[in-house]
Amino acid sequence: MNSSDIQFIDDALIDQIDQLLPQTQCTQCDYPRCREYAAAIAEGEADINQCPPGASITIEALAALTGRPVKPLNPQHGVEEDKVIAYIREAACIGCKLCIKACPVDCIIGAGKLMHTVITEECTGCKLCVPVCPTDCIDLLPAPPTEGAPSLWPAFTQAQINKARRRTEIKIVRTATIESERKAHKLEKRQAHLKQEIQAVLARKRKKQIDESRPD
Repeated sequence: MNSSDIQFIDDALIDQIDQLLPQTQCTQCDYPRCREYAAAIAEGEADINQCPPGASITIEALAALTGRPVKPLNPQHGVEEDKVIAYIREAACIGCKLCIKACPVDCIIGAGKLMHTVITEECTGCKLCVPVCPTDCIDLLPAPPTEGAPSLWPAFTQAQINKARRRTEIKIVRTATIESERKAHKLEKRQAHLKQEIQAVLARKRKKQIDESRPD
């Protein structure tokens, strides 16, 4: 078996594990996204009981897949709770966009200095928007009943899980593109400034040569 075969098997296992995670992208597992947690489990770097949103359902499914023993949810990562949804009290929102940046699934919409709102059916209840809000105008309320094809978890439909995974991937790509463009623009400005400095130095040197060449 060559290295490409091993990589293929690893990727396939990561995909299987990722399918057993609820895609809240809440970071409670100590990884930035569900996909990274799945990779850590596949590589033996993380245990199967670090996902509070998935709780016992996820732990049992991961145990069956990986052959590891079922164990209680690790309290260091959180406790099992009912799903919540973020709501923004729009009258108190100052439009700072910090919650938009924090939302891993892009379910908050709004513009700078204008009120924001949450797309309820797409909110995973990750809670990441709450601590960044400077006006404390985000409330966590019980999630409404799900409507649609069920999934492993009663509080999530399969469509919600699939969309959360897809929107997370899209945001990762978009954020990387924006950052790359920002760095390129910064480099372009720095190069332009350096060019101006070089031209100024050359101009001063030429002026000095001209001045020195003039007869007294």
